[in-house]
Amino acid sequence: MRQESALQTRHVILEAAARLLVEDGYGAMTMQAVAAAAGVALDTVYTAVGRKPVLVRLLIETAISGIDEATPAPERQYVREIQAAPTARQKLALYANAVSIIHQRLAPIVRALRDAAAHDADLATLWKDIAERRARNMTIFAKGLAATGELRAELTVERTSDVLWSMNAPDFYMLLVDERGWTPEEFATWLSDAWARLLLAKETP
Repeated sequence: MRQESALQTRHVILEAAARLLVEDGYGAMTMQAVAAAAGVALDTVYTAVGRKPVLVRLLIETAISGIDEATPAPERQYVREIQAAPTARQKLALYANAVSIIHQRLAPIVRALRDAAAHDADLATLWKDIAERRARNMTIFAKGLAATGELRAELTVERTSDVLWSMNAPDFYMLLVDERGWTPEEFATWLSDAWARLLLAKETP
């Protein structure tokens, strides 16, 4: 029961912090403000989630995972589905859909942190770490696509990984969904088709 209570407290704190960050900005998301919004003592916030840099990382990680814990890529359900899919086209469609779902949670946080990262070394380092991890994961994904034999002959794993990495970025999603008014579903459908056209060999008649 104590563990369940602690997990619920952590959930409330993360929700309060995300709401403050998105609505009021990084500067307004002080630990005192998070404690007040969550209805807990300041010491409870530090015990449950740590200092502010740790909290920010948690907000990013949980937006990616969709749960209150950071989840390594191989343990995510959509990654297991991608690995099990028999064709490259199916793998790309599954991943495009996952990217759209993730960015519905992640994009508001990225918007709130983007300007602050230009003036905060810790945030800049954090976002660089996340981007580099995305690149490593895309290399693994690109190798899986190459193993199907369906990639265009001239594409290397490295070039395939770079294309995937650039187009799965939150900024790419925000350009089309936030600024151009696409729905997340339209984005997912288009992204799957774009990747297939860019990366896969043309099917023979």
